[in-house]
Amino acid sequence: MHEILDAQQEHWQKTFFQRPEMFGAEPSEPARIMLEWLKREGKTRLLELGSGQGRDTLFLARNGLRVQALDYTATAVEAINDKARQFSLSESVTALQHDIRQPLPLADESFDACYSHMLYCMALTTSELEFLSREVWRVLRPGGLHIYTVRHTQDPDYGKGIPRGEDLYESGGFVVHYFSREKVARLAGGYEQLAIDEFEEGKLPRKLFRVTLRKPEAPK
Repeated sequence: MHEILDAQQEHWQKTFFQRPEMFGAEPSEPARIMLEWLKREGKTRLLELGSGQGRDTLFLARNGLRVQALDYTATAVEAINDKARQFSLSESVTALQHDIRQPLPLADESFDACYSHMLYCMALTTSELEFLSREVWRVLRPGGLHIYTVRHTQDPDYGKGIPRGEDLYESGGFVVHYFSREKVARLAGGYEQLAIDEFEEGKLPRKLFRVTLRKPEAPK
């Protein structure tokens, strides 16, 4: 099982190299929605997990956020840093390669918000996702937002392909973890649940949850 999931890094690295604009240059709708939320609350320091080739990273930086981006592949990190230099955003964007199954290389309570678009539905076991959620909690400031999106079990592709356990299915070389509302609740331990919104994206279309959580304010 771990060998199969570990192989995803090489698969994504090769894919990003061969398709340098795989997801296009336009920001995702979840990134646009999250930006408005952060603006309302005056939050500016953002951690982005699974930043890919940087379409959301650069959009958010252009709109006044300071973004620390983490991604599994060296190709994606190089692409983001190159684009940040190209568009004079290097002071607002920092990208690092990191396996999010390991502790985040970041200080406690150093971010106003954490954002990830479909990172949680990558080739990660439930226990690894629980660990990641605790790490996000650690690096968020009190009152910080944790916003992520995942494909859910009503998605047209759910149950198709090679089963890899725990609602993970492999198709076309990619392993996807599909979420139920119960799994969202399981990973929200300790957070205040603000919203679980359903939306669609892409040609299938993919069916997703947008999950918005808040780390409680520190007691006075």
